[in-house]
Amino acid sequence: MLNKNRILSFKTPVYVEARGTAVGPKEGKGPLGHSFDHVFPNLMCGEKDWQSAETKLMEKAISLCLHKENIKNNHLDLFVAGDLTNQSTVSSQIATKLNIPFLGSYSACATSIENLLVAGMWINGGGAKRVLCASSSHLGVCEKQFRFPIEFAQQKPDTAQTTVTGSGAVVLGRHQSMIQMTEGIMGRVVDFGIKNPYELGAAMAPAAANTLLEYLQQTNQSPADFDLILTGDLARSGSEIFKKLLREHGIVKVEDYDDCGVMIYGTSQQAFAGGSGAGCCASVVFGHVFDQLLAKQLSRVLIIATGALHSSNTVQQKKTIPCIAHAVVFERRGS
Repeated sequence: MLNKNRILSFKTPVYVEARGTAVGPKEGKGPLGHSFDHVFPNLMCGEKDWQSAETKLMEKAISLCLHKENIKNNHLDLFVAGDLTNQSTVSSQIATKLNIPFLGSYSACATSIENLLVAGMWINGGGAKRVLCASSSHLGVCEKQFRFPIEFAQQKPDTAQTTVTGSGAVVLGRHQSMIQMTEGIMGRVVDFGIKNPYELGAAMAPAAANTLLEYLQQTNQSPADFDLILTGDLARSGSEIFKKLLREHGIVKVEDYDDCGVMIYGTSQQAFAGGSGAGCCASVVFGHVFDQLLAKQLSRVLIIATGALHSSNTVQQKKTIPCIAHAVVFERRGS
């Protein structure tokens, strides 16, 4: 299943059996608003603090995911989840309620795809039949934790990104469906020396390019083999750097490329360079992209989720920002 070059090939088929998304008001008003299962009317999500609001987000995404396919907790073998709250406390609190085996994960904004890789390995190896994966992020939590509380109203540069208030949940299993996860690649940590937390797109772009180039080389494929190549949250500034890096390695143009952080807000909303956060890739892929696969508008997509592995402490210490990018391939099956 895993070769020496980090490529995962799932010999035992791994299918998307269920999915659910929940987002905040800004995301619901964006161009992809129609593709989300639930939109909360305000950032508090009916709770009294930001952490509880993010917990409500993930709970809602999971509840919708399981309810739509009538999947009960005792039908699940494993829960793999992560978030951006300190020590992933949101995921841990939800795991307490689910009462099923739990693996907490963290790859910053690449957490959603790390979850899928872990789940796919468990299913492929025979250790599980059904795995629930979830990830989330919340604007209020991330601003307070990594930068300044939103009440501070700090001025930001155009390269800054808006943390997506959202969560995505998916059940992967062996029961055949129209969406199959066929391959993946685990990323390497890349550090290009960027220290500014308002330039995360630039910091993450080299990791995304590294993962894509190695995947294409090791599998003898080209960008033309995919209907869509989608990065997680490079936003507008990072996406341009990503494409420049590809050109330097001989990939002159990627015809069908987009970025979740660009797509979720479009150009009509004030979101600086675009969206970011562990809920960004999860909500866009599990909502909009899966909708397109089921509608036969896409057949084969490569998702490259990017993560900046910094913390509030490393930012204050003026240390560089190491980054990572994990990727998976989804293909439409059936008629």
